[in-house]
Amino acid sequence: MTDSTLIAPIDAETGVAVLTAADQAAIHDYALAEKSIATRRAYRSDFAAFTAWCTGRALNSIPAAPETVAAFIADQANAGLRASTLGRRVAAIAYAHVLAGLEPPTNSKAVRVVLGGIRRKIGTRPAQKAPATAERIASMLADLPDTLTGKRNHALIALGFAGAFRRSELVTLDVADLAFEPDGMRVHIRQSKTDQEGRGQEIAIPRGTKLRPVKAVQD
Repeated sequence: MTDSTLIAPIDAETGVAVLTAADQAAIHDYALAEKSIATRRAYRSDFAAFTAWCTGRALNSIPAAPETVAAFIADQANAGLRASTLGRRVAAIAYAHVLAGLEPPTNSKAVRVVLGGIRRKIGTRPAQKAPATAERIASMLADLPDTLTGKRNHALIALGFAGAFRRSELVTLDVADLAFEPDGMRVHIRQSKTDQEGRGQEIAIPRGTKLRPVKAVQD
């Protein structure tokens, strides 16, 4: 490597250093990695909805004007979307602009005021779902067929309930993440929604006498 390889090319007109395509790709990849796969999937869906809305009105989705974003979320609120969903769509629009190297229109006061008004008017409290009790889980397990697929689902449900795991944590488990012991097992979670930097944590799972999650995983 020579000293010249450490110097970024200079734009002849502006005299400003220009990033190479490799540099830009690396920046983009690491910026994407800042969000979880599930978040990126949700953002893609949200931004696609925004793009479709803009297309139907001959408006630019990127770069988008603050007034366009404000009108979009107001229209979505009138269509019955929850404040939490609208907040995520605003975040998706901002994220798309950041990745494109643009100032997010969501930073404008117009968007913040409209979103705040929506939250005040329709509320932000999420709908509460009935918790899954051990009895309900046992009933679900009893209905599973005695097949390989049934055994897999049995293990996922029983283990997920015993360890209070998120779906994203369960689907990324590998055999190497499981350590069986006389009184149960230890599950190593490499990364989760609350551990985006991948420090990892271990969850102890007892053998149990009713749902028996360890036996289900071994089966």
